[in-house]
Amino acid sequence: MQVYDIELGSRLWLGSARYPSPAILSEAVRGADCDVVTVSLRRENARAGAGQAFWSLIRDLGVRVLPNTAGCHSVNEAVTTAQMARELFGTRWIKLEVLGEGELLQPDVFGLVEAARILCDDGFDVFPYTTADLGVADRLLEAGCRVLMPWGAPIGSGRGLSDPFALRALRARFPDVPLVVDAGLGLPSHAAAAMELGFDAVLANTAVALASDPVRMARAFADAVRAGHAAHAAGPMPVRDFAEPSTPVIGQAWR
Repeated sequence: MQVYDIELGSRLWLGSARYPSPAILSEAVRGADCDVVTVSLRRENARAGAGQAFWSLIRDLGVRVLPNTAGCHSVNEAVTTAQMARELFGTRWIKLEVLGEGELLQPDVFGLVEAARILCDDGFDVFPYTTADLGVADRLLEAGCRVLMPWGAPIGSGRGLSDPFALRALRARFPDVPLVVDAGLGLPSHAAAAMELGFDAVLANTAVALASDPVRMARAFADAVRAGHAAHAAGPMPVRDFAEPSTPVIGQAWR
């Protein structure tokens, strides 16, 4: 797939938070064979070089780093965090989060569009964490975003695809825009379902990091993403309301 003119070999992206250890994070990323890892700026601290070991670990994995503005609840906070991330990580890529509601961590779509416009005008390649709302998607694209990251379900909920109809409509409305399902995936089957809908990639974090065996779960997600993408490319059979015999009745013996 291509995002912002960069070609990626893997359609599974991983988050870097909540793993039992840096070593397990490294093994999970390698097991998933992913190209993109998201990193929160809060893991880095300029004072006394804190966080440098983590940053060195990420660099050694040979992946593209996608800094995010996790935990930001205002436009100003998100824009400032993005600008700091660009300086620290040396990339124009930014996963933009502007959260509005505390319980579900739902995106503040009004603040998201405003922050996206500011950052796009400032030369960022913005990956907005958004809902599956078609109107919001239109405005994010108008603001300059060339990728959309709609949620499957609330962050860390593991509920899978809460609104497949909305996701299907989003895919149909924007057939040429890279779409990455972000948040709420709990099982590899959820990732496969997203890919079967025609999405370009999925981002998983909690489902892998909190598994009893994160490395094995990362591999399972990678297999599911490949299977789902292949199934969509193969052209699934149409869904019917009634049975249709798979064995023809012509040629059967009748009495």
